Amino acid sequence: MFDHLEMAPADAILGLTEAFKRDKTPNKINLGVGVYKDANGETPVLESVRLAEAHVLKAEATKSYLPIAGDPEYGALTRALLLGESNAIDAEDRALTAHTPGGTGALRVAADFIKRCFGEVAVWMSDPTWANHPAIFDAAGLETKAYPYYDADARGVAFDAMRDALQEAPRGDVVLLHACCHNPSGVDLDAEQWRALSAIIKERGLLPLVDFAYQGFGDGLSEDAEGLRILCDTVADLLICSSYSKNFGLYRDRCGALTVVGASHDAAARAMSHIEKVVRANYSNPPALGGAIVKEILTDAKLRATWEREVSDMRTRINGMRVLFVDSLKNAGVKQDFSFIKRQRGMFSFSGLTREQVVELRTKYAIYIVGSGRINVAGMTEANMETLCTALAKVLQ
Repeated sequence: MFDHLEMAPADAILGLTEAFKRDKTPNKINLGVGVYKDANGETPVLESVRLAEAHVLKAEATKSYLPIAGDPEYGALTRALLLGESNAIDAEDRALTAHTPGGTGALRVAADFIKRCFGEVAVWMSDPTWANHPAIFDAAGLETKAYPYYDADARGVAFDAMRDALQEAPRGDVVLLHACCHNPSGVDLDAEQWRALSAIIKERGLLPLVDFAYQGFGDGLSEDAEGLRILCDTVADLLICSSYSKNFGLYRDRCGALTVVGASHDAAARAMSHIEKVVRANYSNPPALGGAIVKEILTDAKLRATWEREVSDMRTRINGMRVLFVDSLKNAGVKQDFSFIKRQRGMFSFSGLTREQVVELRTKYAIYIVGSGRINVAGMTEANMETLCTALAKVLQ
């Protein structure tokens, strides 16, 4: 039955990692896949996570299923992190949260919910956006459209063009937004732009879907939620897909959440009833361990303080690599101005490298970068910086 099938193309990002693993070149560098790396080039287990996991496993008394939407306390803790400890939405009981297998799982559940309840609406996403966004919504049978986002000349947000495009979006369509640390550009909306955008969304009757994968990696846990909170102050209904892969390092434990905010508790409950139908038909109920670790850390004052320090350390390292990269390129004789990389936030940067330059870096120097020129700044270290910048200087000549 399978002999007639052709091989599907490798994933653009994860396939790059497999190619990197097969490469026998010494001192090879992987700046493609979106995982955090420490100063030694490793993806660490956070100390807060290690301690919490040991406690969770020691206290574990059952392997029975979680509810379809997961532990309600996990949901409440997630909302407090996203919306603030004392937020009006929770005070008015207008939000509910489903524990999902990672942020990707949250996005797919959201996509199936939208298709199930709103039918033939389109999902508008930024140009560019995370490579997996279109695939997720296409797989759910939803039409996808793009709005302008990145201004390559100005190295910033093309906000006027973005605003104009969304003002033409049909009522009821969905707008996918990056809460912070935009992937792949590293360029975020400022508070004034979030306010203007929120007003457009409300006026046009659009449904915002916020992808919040990197909380804490931009300017801080609370600071990175500013745009989301401005949006929540303006619109009554929205969906939030959040992930604990990056800020807790729970990549392989697949721990995330889908939060639905409604105009009332009844509205949110009706939406969650359909979300639970989607979950039941997909994976039935969430895996327990990652959520238990998050819950343990967020409810233990000592563990939480350790975790917040670790998030701050990761953010500081990433921003430090941005500065070192720009300075090292200059020292390597690169004439082009790369100072914009210092202003970007999060793990990613749009480097401006062409596809031809990306191929040359891979084939000649074993430096792996996504074809779009997106660089994972967290993959840089003090040890590989000279090798990286020397190769870039040759390619850019």
